[in-house]
This record gives sequence, C-alpha cells and structure tokens, in this order.
Amino acid sequence: MARTLLNPRGLPRTDVYAQVSIASGSRLVFLAGQVAWDVEGVTVGAGDLAAQVEQCYLNIGTALAGAGGSFDDVAKLTVYVVDWTPDKMPLLLEGISRAAGKLGAAPAPPATLVGVAALDVPDHLVEIEATAVLD
Repeated sequence: MARTLLNPRGLPRTDVYAQVSIASGSRLVFLAGQVAWDVEGVTVGAGDLAAQVEQCYLNIGTALAGAGGSFDDVAKLTVYVVDWTPDKMPLLLEGISRAAGKLGAAPAPPATLVGVAALDVPDHLVEIEATAVLD
C-alpha cells in the first residue's frame, strides 16, 4: 500500500479519520469532486444527507477502481457540505458507515470538512474530492 495513516501523540484522536497520511507511492490520483449522481447522472437521495454522502463515497470508490486503486489508497479527502451545522454530523457519519460497509474499507484518511452556501446543483447537499497515491 502506498499510504500509511497515523494519529501522532499530542494531536486529538478521532473515530472518523486519521490526522496524518504518509504517502510513499509514485502515482498520484486526483479526483474531481464527487456528488450524489448515479451512473445516469440522476441525483441519489434528494434531501437526504446520509444517502448523498454514501453515494459520493461509492462514486469515489468507482473512480479509484477505474484508476487501478481503491479507497484504501486515498491519502486525503475534502468534504463540502451545504449549510453545515454540527447537528448534521450523525448523518455524515451514517453515510460514511454505510459506504464503508459496501466498499469493504474503513474510509478514514485525513479529511477537511468545509461548510458551503451551495453547490452546482440545488439538490446536491455534499461534494467530496479525493487524492490517492498508488504504487
């Protein structure tokens, strides 16, 4: 595997992601922000943050498979959530958990969560971009 996740002493440990990702591979994969579209371009889970997070993660898994990788190769995520408030965290975690079960992976690389006013399509509640390291 081209990346190692760790939580150094002196930093808070979270259950959701690791604080540090050390990448040692030679092939970087940068994914466009993934939204809750299915293969036909139809929004999955309109109005349902957990369902949209799940679909975003599954789309990331599909994109990485196309590049010869998997979610285990993700070095960093950036998550953009419309009208973010801390009370939405359980829905975010639910979507991640459901996707992890389907992907057979614990998607826990370092992540940045950014609250935004809107995304490109009014029905989209979340967009997630990923950087992975292969080889």
